[in-house]
Amino acid sequence: MEQLLQLTEDISGIVWGWPMIILLLGTHLFLTFRLKFPQRKIWTAIKLSVQKDQKAKGDVSQFGALATSLAATIGTGNIIGVATAVSLGGPGAVLWCWLTGVFGIATKYSEGLLAIKYRVSTQDGRMLGGPMYALEQGLGMKWLGILFCVFAAVASFGIGNTVQANAISENLSIVMDGWMMPDHIKMITGFVLAALVGFVVIGGVKSIAKWCTMLVPMMALLYVLGCLYILCVNHAFLGTALSLIFHEAFSLKAVGGGTAGTVLMMAARYGIARGLFSNESGMGSAPIVAAAAQTKNPVRQALVSSTGTFWDTVVICAITGLVIVSSIIAYPEISQEDGGMLTKKAFGMIPYVGTPILTFGIITFAFSTILGWSYYGERAMEYLAGRRSIVFYRILYILLVYAGSTMSLALVWNMADIMNALMALPNLIALLMLSGVIAKDTQHYLWEKNLDEESEEVKSEE
Repeated sequence: MEQLLQLTEDISGIVWGWPMIILLLGTHLFLTFRLKFPQRKIWTAIKLSVQKDQKAKGDVSQFGALATSLAATIGTGNIIGVATAVSLGGPGAVLWCWLTGVFGIATKYSEGLLAIKYRVSTQDGRMLGGPMYALEQGLGMKWLGILFCVFAAVASFGIGNTVQANAISENLSIVMDGWMMPDHIKMITGFVLAALVGFVVIGGVKSIAKWCTMLVPMMALLYVLGCLYILCVNHAFLGTALSLIFHEAFSLKAVGGGTAGTVLMMAARYGIARGLFSNESGMGSAPIVAAAAQTKNPVRQALVSSTGTFWDTVVICAITGLVIVSSIIAYPEISQEDGGMLTKKAFGMIPYVGTPILTFGIITFAFSTILGWSYYGERAMEYLAGRRSIVFYRILYILLVYAGSTMSLALVWNMADIMNALMALPNLIALLMLSGVIAKDTQHYLWEKNLDEESEEVKSEE
């Protein structure tokens, strides 16, 4: 087992190394320039996200699709992942993490456009889409769509399910330490979580979107308000924190006596990696639910989808990073901790509200991720084995929620990281090879101001 764990750690380090970072960030930059900076329309996108195209075809509202996507995207990576980036790459990593969000908006936009452009309608009227359909319908590469779905289905059991359930049970066992045995806490947590997840996912995308629409705005708002309170407590250190973040993001000072590169290199490496992992732009997961949205044309949903990266990284990760760095300046004794412990100590230093904010954030973010990823996995399984496979998938998914709450998951974490990277490769191929299609629609609907024009982008499923 130790050898297998080490092997998966090595593979994860390879697939999430510089080649993947360069490929993802390069795609962000390429699409940003080719599409003439769709980031400029972020406020238009936010306004569209709360509107309804009621007569348009689709299973859920645009906001419902966005909320489901955000539910899967906003997870423990937004809290612990940012702290890990700071721990390994220094305060400058926060700026690089933020920049991946700014440029990643263009990639998330492109994914949403292709999701609508190449979605299909089933015989019972449901809308299906995502990278697998873009690869099949747009490029004639169904085999690559199948590979994407295999990776997505496996990833849904890992990063979308068991590791999130484990994060909830571990956190509750610490908070409730002394009330009962930790193993008992984890078992009870697993049972309750499995029951709640089963109650929601059994109703399909409409049920998932309904619950995510209620849960996501509440959890994000409360978490952000809590972080803002902490920043108010740390207000005397905010100027220093911002100065340190910008200075170390571009510092050429040597690290480790010149053997480990510069401060800039370390900050960029870990900041970009955690930012890409957090917002999932380019992973291909978000467009699966974007395809179910009721929208007049592909660009309207593309804009709505792009706000997911804005809220996830440009807002939440940035605020979390500022909380972490200002807390390190205020309490230097916590600076040597690793990511998870750094997060706990940074928030725990704030009297009364720090620990409750962190606990609430981890539990709600992880639970929402479980809900969002259940839909991604369902669509991947349906593409691979037909609609009948969904029942078996749901049963296994619910059982694994309980299993994840009660077991050690170091190996699962590594496997999940690997599957996420492998998911990205087919999706990036679709984005790059179909960038001409994306640019053409963007020019017509967005830059020529035809956003209210209706289009017929739905094909019949064979």
